[in-house]
Amino acid sequence: MPSFTGFPEDFFRFLEELKQNNNREWFAAHKPRYYESVVNPMCEFIVAVGPKLRVISPHYRVDPRPHGGSMFRIYRDTRFSKDKTPYKTHAACHFRHEAGRDAHAPGFYAHFDTEGLHFGGGVWLPPSGHLAAIRDAIVENPDAWSKIRNAKGVRERGGIGGDALLKAPRGFDAKHRHIEDIRRKSFFVMEHAPTELATTPTLVNNVAAAFRASSRLNQFITQALGLPY
Repeated sequence: MPSFTGFPEDFFRFLEELKQNNNREWFAAHKPRYYESVVNPMCEFIVAVGPKLRVISPHYRVDPRPHGGSMFRIYRDTRFSKDKTPYKTHAACHFRHEAGRDAHAPGFYAHFDTEGLHFGGGVWLPPSGHLAAIRDAIVENPDAWSKIRNAKGVRERGGIGGDALLKAPRGFDAKHRHIEDIRRKSFFVMEHAPTELATTPTLVNNVAAAFRASSRLNQFITQALGLPY
């Protein structure tokens, strides 16, 4: 199998044109191009990332199928949104834990947009029970959490991110040394890169390095949830 050498130039050109023509008629007319320039290369990227992710952990799904696999659907859920445009104008994939069923499971993520790339790992808006378990684990293992926060790879990528509550969640000490993180509703380590990287052969290695940098965070999260890592 040939190695992945980067996304084609038309990958971002298609996404940019979709931004200008975000309607069903345009997309239907360009659907073959969508598969050629976006879907098929994304599936090849997922295949290329697979061996590198399995070295980090064997418990995260790597599924290159164009539907129902690691790649996110391009169709937006507009039911509860004022924005009724039907399509996402970026491409992304999520390598979620084998125990997870949706995007709120612990995982590794790669996002490709005409304005930049984002890739790393963690958990996004976990359900309340999972969020409480992660917060409890931080309180019970403050030194282990400090080591994750202070790891070189984490600091180089801007630290642990995620939206947070304005105040300490109920039942938690507002003066705890990690209250800044206990207040979070999501936990992730994410690298940001220019779009030019996506069309180069070095993309996969860069993404794998970001996944490794977020590995200890994901390990902490999965173990807090009683899952294997």
